[in-house]
Amino acid sequence: MNKRLIIIDGNSIINRAFYALPEMTNKEGLRTNAIYGFTTMLFKIIDTYKPTHMSVAFDRKAPTFRHLEFDEYKAGRKKMPDELREQFEPLKDLLDKFNINRLEIDGYEADDIIGTVSRLGEENGYNVYIVTGDKDAIQLASDKTTTLITKKGVGEVEEYNFDSVMEKYEMTPTQFIDLKGLMGDKSDNIPGVPGIGEKTGIKLIKEYSSIENIIENVENLKGSVKKKIEENKELAIMSKRLATIIRDVPIEINLDDLEYGDYDKDKVIESFRNLGFTSLLSRLSSIDGGNETEEIESNLNIKKLENIDAFINDIKKEGKLYIDTVSRQGNILEKNIIHIFISVDGTNIYYINEEEINKLEEVLVSKEVKKFGYNLKEDYIALRPYNIKLENMHFDITIAEYLIDSASSTSYECSAIAMKYLTKKVKSKEELLGKGVKAKKYEDLELEELCDYIGKVINTVYEVYPIMEKSIKESEMDGLLYHVEMPLVEVLGEMEYQGIKVDKEKLHELGIEFKTIIKKLEQEIYDIAGEEFNINSPKQLGVILFEKLELPIIKKTKTGYSTNAEVLEKLRDKSPIIDKITEYRQIVKLNSTYVEGLLAIINPLDGRIHSSFNQTITTTGRISSTEPNLQNIPVKLEMGRNIRKVFISDESCSLVDADYSQVELRVLAHMSQDETMIEAFKNNEDIHTKTASQVFNVNMDEVTSKQRSDAKAVNFGIVYGKSDFGLSEDLHIPVKQAKEYIENYFNKYSKIKDFMDKVVENATENGYITTIQNRRRYIPELKSSNFMLRNAGKRAAMNAPIQGSAADIIKIAMVNVYKKLEERQLKSKLILQVHDELIVEAYDDEVEEVKKIVKDEMENAVNMDVHLDVDLNIGNSWYETK
Repeated sequence: MNKRLIIIDGNSIINRAFYALPEMTNKEGLRTNAIYGFTTMLFKIIDTYKPTHMSVAFDRKAPTFRHLEFDEYKAGRKKMPDELREQFEPLKDLLDKFNINRLEIDGYEADDIIGTVSRLGEENGYNVYIVTGDKDAIQLASDKTTTLITKKGVGEVEEYNFDSVMEKYEMTPTQFIDLKGLMGDKSDNIPGVPGIGEKTGIKLIKEYSSIENIIENVENLKGSVKKKIEENKELAIMSKRLATIIRDVPIEINLDDLEYGDYDKDKVIESFRNLGFTSLLSRLSSIDGGNETEEIESNLNIKKLENIDAFINDIKKEGKLYIDTVSRQGNILEKNIIHIFISVDGTNIYYINEEEINKLEEVLVSKEVKKFGYNLKEDYIALRPYNIKLENMHFDITIAEYLIDSASSTSYECSAIAMKYLTKKVKSKEELLGKGVKAKKYEDLELEELCDYIGKVINTVYEVYPIMEKSIKESEMDGLLYHVEMPLVEVLGEMEYQGIKVDKEKLHELGIEFKTIIKKLEQEIYDIAGEEFNINSPKQLGVILFEKLELPIIKKTKTGYSTNAEVLEKLRDKSPIIDKITEYRQIVKLNSTYVEGLLAIINPLDGRIHSSFNQTITTTGRISSTEPNLQNIPVKLEMGRNIRKVFISDESCSLVDADYSQVELRVLAHMSQDETMIEAFKNNEDIHTKTASQVFNVNMDEVTSKQRSDAKAVNFGIVYGKSDFGLSEDLHIPVKQAKEYIENYFNKYSKIKDFMDKVVENATENGYITTIQNRRRYIPELKSSNFMLRNAGKRAAMNAPIQGSAADIIKIAMVNVYKKLEERQLKSKLILQVHDELIVEAYDDEVEEVKKIVKDEMENAVNMDVHLDVDLNIGNSWYETK
């Protein structure tokens, strides 16, 4: 077998990776972007070039012979950032875990070590590959050595051997040393011959072969070139010497020690997990080498269930069921299931066809049988058209992973979870079905392929359950999982299945109204601009605003002028065109997103919209919605509020809308134990008026509407950890004044300041914050040496316990309202949740009972020192309830 030796320039690659990738951190706050970039490059090189031997060379801090010969060598180079320096030792530790040889020696650079090892490799018949970002290494290219120069960060490499160098540059690799001696190198501070550039240098080398020959033939040179060479002979010789990579470094090395492949995969996996490189775990199996730990591969027995009655008895006996439904694409309200896969032991897995589903109804709806799965909400919704409600959804691995690490988990896909916890390769949905227009559907797959995929999913759920549960219990989040998040899966599934009715005619009316306004605004903008142009083109708009109308330029981009919302806000008082453009953009977005967008997704079977409610998206614990995003309807504009008119109740029903009043401020009062704020809420005082009174030192009955408005901004600014600068931007006041507002606030609400400081301190020490229900949010930014990121981390730490606790409260309220409606056997349904607001579609004869249930359950969701207050309204449309 051909021996292949790969030598990597450690300093060069880690530097390039650091600057190519955005900042990344693990849970402990260690920066990892350079390590991650280096590792992805390492995998790619191993996969492409299949090395038998490997080594990574690093520079040492000690001065080299080059520094001793030339004091100014590499002088002026930027000092290595701390964020990069701290990643060297963890990278070296990872290389050690891979059992990849490392070389470094005082007095010599990594280049010289690479030159020496590559020479030894050549002499011993190896094919040698040098990986670096430094083109100096092209001088080492030969018939036996290929220099791989990284480009586009560390994602791609360009190959140089002797022939390719000759073809591309018409000079030998070693002549690159002479070229650098003539040209110099600013990055290394090698002087070269002043005034000789690349073009002249190449011409001289091609004619005279080397610097020494050029000097010997200096009389044959002409003009300024002759003068420059004559005056800088010694400088040229010294520059060549500095540029020459030494190939006889006194380093004791046996090439057999560089053999690659014998490493303990478990140790690498542990390092990846510590570094947060979950996505790289799956790639371990794709590279050669490694003493792969013996995976106890379950011998999965997957077949059609013949004796359903006997299996039902097994389920009842075990009290648990692993389940995964597979559905064809279709309307949410129709029967679309192809097969249901079920198991009680995670190894013997059975499937049944659609026509047999009702035979399983007894155990599916049983509250005594615990259900385990992956994305159980999908299973719940798939079964609803069969009039089956999947009960006691006990453990969903996606929900569990979300609780374990909502910040750095790269994916809640079964494939990522299997690799993270079991180091087991399971296909992702994309790998199974493909993506884009060529993507397959489940119904397109052969039964054998489908069985293999779903079998591994169910087996993964079975195997990771005890590991994940242990982690959740250790973090004291088992109460949150079993009493809040898992019951919420059914609530959200039912909300999606029920949907919300839409007035199609009203939507069409709004569309006509919006288009009329858009047309009018277009003409007004054209009149001010003095010409017609594409308002939606930032480039054309920039020309109009900053060249034709000569408004002050706020910000430039690579393609022209920035015309984003922030820029327009700063130009508001400069021209009437700005407000027109802002309004135009808002109405265009309303029309495209909420008129055209909603019309496209009204379900033809029930005239309702079935939004998707996402439980594992936000790091705060908040629920989000998509297709459409019902939580993002703009309500500051009357036109935006009008969108709510299209969401209506069904016949013989009304919408009961319940909204928490200032829930985040109440949570803040409780968590901080600030007596002044607690007292204000207990006395039912208007909290913003109270704050205005405190901040502006006036009696409550003397507070102006402007002062109350400013105090409201201060209240919520404090909750969101805003700085004096941020508050000044919001209120359009000087920073000094905003600082004074904040200081007055903390003087009056002193315990809030103590609470905020303590939260940041604890989060910095522990790496995470906790909510009232013990939800954890990791905030690694707090340990960043980047001032901006660290400050962002502080703001997140201040806000996360408040917003996260508010999210917990609304979730508990949703679960309790849903359960109570079920217990009372009411026809009314919880259909929508938006931020701190719940909407129940209540039958007219149940409205009064529903109002009481909703108010009681929301106000008593948790016990706090501050009472939770709910504003409750009734209407036939969402608009009417406001």
